[in-house]
Amino acid sequence: MTPSEFGTLDPRIPVVAVDVAVFTVLGGELKVLLVRVKKRPYTGIWALPGGIICSDESLEEAAYRELAEKTGLKSVYLEQLFTFGDVNRDKTRRAISTVYFALVNAEGLKLKTTEKYAGMEWFSVKKLLRLAYDHANVVRYAVKRLRWKLEYTNVAWSLLQRAFTLTELQSAYESILGKKLDKRNFRKKILLLKLLTATGNMKRLGAHRPAELYRFKTRKPVIVKVL
Repeated sequence: MTPSEFGTLDPRIPVVAVDVAVFTVLGGELKVLLVRVKKRPYTGIWALPGGIICSDESLEEAAYRELAEKTGLKSVYLEQLFTFGDVNRDKTRRAISTVYFALVNAEGLKLKTTEKYAGMEWFSVKKLLRLAYDHANVVRYAVKRLRWKLEYTNVAWSLLQRAFTLTELQSAYESILGKKLDKRNFRKKILLLKLLTATGNMKRLGAHRPAELYRFKTRKPVIVKVL
């Protein structure tokens, strides 16, 4: 959400917005997608993509629209996170924002933003710069919720290619959780849950023996105790 989007709206009337925390795993790190704001008072500062909802759309419709307009991302997994309404969260006016988070696989992903922003980049959640609005708090909370979801859902499917090795799956979990997992125990548990099915194909990883490729049986949210 940027100040320019407020236009000539009466500053005494609170606005309702949506923001989206988009996460991916790159280089063994959990990263979040940020856009660089052009307008004052946040010129040059990074923020989450988002904007004000239209009067004829739901919150979810607004989140999908804003994500497509501000990043070019479409048909991604979106889930409502929380509504942030601190009185001082925006320096320009009273703004209430419902935040969604999205999980994507960044391999071969083509992103594009609008002229409203000065740029767009992936940032490690461990090395965040100062963010506009209350978005640093939003990202921290989103990471916490994402870690919880890994423990009881199959949501990791949205971060991976359709076919992947168990090593790649474990790496995604470790990147998000921020800790190493025992290889033997992880594989035993994940296979016992019957969330995956073998594709019958193999993938060579460097000089190592080819590894078997798996896929999730469903690419829809399923509640199951993974960790």
